[in-house]
Amino acid sequence: MKEEVTPDARWLVCIEHVRERKDQGAFAELFRHFAPRVKAFLMKSGADAALAEECAQEVMATVWRKAHLFDPERASVATWIFTIARNKKIDALRKQKRPEPEDLPWGPKHEPDQAEAVALQQESEILGKALAALPENQRVLIERAYFGELSHSEIAAETGLPLGTIKSRIRLALERLRHEMK
Repeated sequence: MKEEVTPDARWLVCIEHVRERKDQGAFAELFRHFAPRVKAFLMKSGADAALAEECAQEVMATVWRKAHLFDPERASVATWIFTIARNKKIDALRKQKRPEPEDLPWGPKHEPDQAEAVALQQESEILGKALAALPENQRVLIERAYFGELSHSEIAAETGLPLGTIKSRIRLALERLRHEMK
């Protein structure tokens, strides 16, 4: 008698193959199943067809690039993928509401003099010490947000922490850093 494989188990095997071997066949199977569902999910939540298609493509690219971050202890493959989709939609809507950047000046840039360079170096050292003094749970989030250039939503998807927790830890860390920089 042949044992039936549940869809959840099948997607788990696929994501593991993508994570461990960069298996294109496993990714193609995930893509065929989830891309249309992600697009439909995004359209049902108010995105137009073009935005939904673009976000679905970005979601699946993120699944390929960040499969190593998937943790089956925290969520199912479907939950993880749809969380990424929700976050991508939020990010896309934020981008649409941003004003166009002003024209940037071009030409030779101002070269800092020696006093400015020394002051900047000293400030960087103080900031480095202040970062090192932060509690681990705050420092890691600051590094991901500012050095890793991840949005709060992306950090939430990667860590599994609630978005509110991430925001409050980053806010507390920034307050500590401001205090240290005075």
